[in-house]
Amino acid sequence: MPLIPLSSHAFQAVFATRDPQSNKGSFGSVGILAGAEGMTGAAVLAARSALKAGAGRIYVGLAQTDPQCSLDPLQPELMWRSCQSLISMASNISAWAVGCGLGESPFALNALKQVFLQRGTAPMVVDADALNALSSGHIAPTWGVAPVVITPHPTEAARLLKCDTETVQSDRVTHAQALAKIYQAWVVLKGHQTIICAPDLSCWQNTTGNVGLATAGSGDVLSGVIVSLLAQGFTTQESVLAGVWLHGKAADHCVSLGTGPIGLTASEVIDAVRWVRNHP
Repeated sequence: MPLIPLSSHAFQAVFATRDPQSNKGSFGSVGILAGAEGMTGAAVLAARSALKAGAGRIYVGLAQTDPQCSLDPLQPELMWRSCQSLISMASNISAWAVGCGLGESPFALNALKQVFLQRGTAPMVVDADALNALSSGHIAPTWGVAPVVITPHPTEAARLLKCDTETVQSDRVTHAQALAKIYQAWVVLKGHQTIICAPDLSCWQNTTGNVGLATAGSGDVLSGVIVSLLAQGFTTQESVLAGVWLHGKAADHCVSLGTGPIGLTASEVIDAVRWVRNHP
C-alpha cells in the first residue's frame, strides 16, 4: 500500500463549528489512568491536553496507593479520582488513555488490567508503561473489539516486536504494519515524520512537527489529544490522524512565534493545540 502524506484534508470534521446548543456532555468524558509516584506530571500533561483539545470532562486516576494530588491548581477543571473510583465509573467513560507515567508496580498493573476488562465499547489509547506491560507479558492484549490506538516510540516498538531499535528505525513503515497486524490496533510510531498505520495496514506519514517535540512529556500530550478527539465522537481514523497532525502543527506554531525549537516544553504545546484547532 502507498504511504500517504498526512494533511488536514483527511479530518476536516475536526475543524467544524460547534452547535451553539451543545453542553459539556456533548463532547464526551475522558478517563486517564496514569502517573505513578514521582510521575504525576505525566498524568497532568495528558489530562490538560485532553481538556484543551476539546473534551467535555476529564477524569484522572493516579496509579498510586496513596495519591497526594487531588487538584491541579492551574487546571482545576480536571477531576481526580482514585484508581478504583475511576474504574468503577467505566460505563460513563467515552474514551480511555492508559500508561502515561504509569509505572510497573503490581498496583498499577492490576488497575490497567481492570481497565482492559471493563472499558466495554470505549476506545482506548495505550502508551508508555502500558506498552511496556504488554511487551513484558505482564498484561495480555485482551481488549475485545472496541478500537485501540497504541503509540510507541521506536524503543517501545522494538520491545513489542522483540527486536532492537535500529531494526525498527531501518524500516519504520514495515514495523508499524507489523504492530498493527499483531495487536489489531491503530499504531502511531512516533519520531521524525511519525508513521500512522491502520489495522488494515494503510499507512500515513505525518507532515507536521519539529525537533522541539523531542522533549519530556511530549508523548503524554499526544495521548491526551488523541483520546480527547475519540471522546468527542470523531471516528478512530479522524482522531488518530488529526491528533498526530495537531500535535506537530502546535509545535510548529510555537516555533513560528519564537518559542523553540530548542527548549520548547510539552506544556507550551498544549495551549498551541487549542489555538490550532480553533484556527485551522
